[in-house]
Amino acid sequence: MSEEPGKEREEDQKPQSRPVTAAARRERRASARPAARKDAAPAAKAKPKGKPAAETEAEGKKGRATPTRDGKEKRAGMFSRLFRFLKEVVAELRKVIWPTRKQMITYTAVVLVFLAVMVAIIAGLDLGIGRGVQAIFG
Repeated sequence: MSEEPGKEREEDQKPQSRPVTAAARRERRASARPAARKDAAPAAKAKPKGKPAAETEAEGKKGRATPTRDGKEKRAGMFSRLFRFLKEVVAELRKVIWPTRKQMITYTAVVLVFLAVMVAIIAGLDLGIGRGVQAIFG
């Protein structure tokens, strides 16, 4: 016991190196967690008598049943639904990130060049096929 007691504590408290692989990170996280999970059902919990096991199990997981609907729900009037729709449209249009003038000019130029190329390809095919048909059938 010639060593000082403080040295042992310092060696034990050295920070661990960071895990490199995903498996090592999962293992480190799992070792840091408490032994029992919060959502796990305790083993000593007694089941109420009179209900089947499956029903008790489902009730414990999900809570109470969804209430049934009796009759139809009242629908809002036509004008109120139209007004709400228009309000939602305006709200969605405010979320849109509109392109700048420079972006619009660039996009328009790209579309026009693409159209010119496609028109040239289709016109060339049409002309070639037309001449081929003319040569075969005279």
